[in-house]
Amino acid sequence: MGRPAWRRACRAEWTKLRTEPGLWWLLACAVAVTVAVGAAASGTARCCGDDPARLALSGVAVGQAVVAVLGVLCVGGEYGTGMIHTTLAAVPARTRVLAAKAVVVGAAVAAVGLVAVLGSLLAGHLLLPGAPAMTDGPTLRAAVGSVLYLVLVALLALGLAFAVREGAVAAGTVLALLYLFPLIAHVVTDPWLQRQLGRIGPMPAGLAVQATTGLDRLPIAPWAGLGVLALWAAAGLLLGGAVLRRRGA
Repeated sequence: MGRPAWRRACRAEWTKLRTEPGLWWLLACAVAVTVAVGAAASGTARCCGDDPARLALSGVAVGQAVVAVLGVLCVGGEYGTGMIHTTLAAVPARTRVLAAKAVVVGAAVAAVGLVAVLGSLLAGHLLLPGAPAMTDGPTLRAAVGSVLYLVLVALLALGLAFAVREGAVAAGTVLALLYLFPLIAHVVTDPWLQRQLGRIGPMPAGLAVQATTGLDRLPIAPWAGLGVLALWAAAGLLLGGAVLRRRGA
């Protein structure tokens, strides 16, 4: 993969992303929803003993839906308009197309996620007395992990969008993967099964990185949980890449 060709592919994907209709409203919505839900959780908490960092960052579980839609939009929009044919004609190397989209989308979501996470922690610090400083070790890990969590969700959505090729179906598939595991865990009564669902589900495992207290009671360790989500994202990208190479446009 030559550097000039790689830079051109990334530049083209960035141009398409930033000119996508409604993109900036979508990014603003991701920040607003994440901060608003986190602030509401912090403002209604009775005390800070419930893990204040996780409370402040609870909006990530809602804001991820917007991020997932963004990941799908970057691919589904091209298939819907037929622009994907132009993209593959300009960049015949399909793996390069997938990689360039992943880098551009990941960078955009990382920037938006950073703003959303910092805003959530600041709101939590103001609304929840006794909350630890944002530079506190566990809180910093929760913050960095939350940004990475959003990036991985976007990459999972991107990969599945390439595999499915239909925007609405891809969005529904991603959201089902994210929210189905915690929903099932709330329905089942077997503690062992609940714990296993918390260890393999992309959302419950990934969000373990937000925990700063009671780590011994978690189904999975914080960074290991984020690693589970990374495996889901990698599987989605590999599947999308395989379909893209086999079927073309």
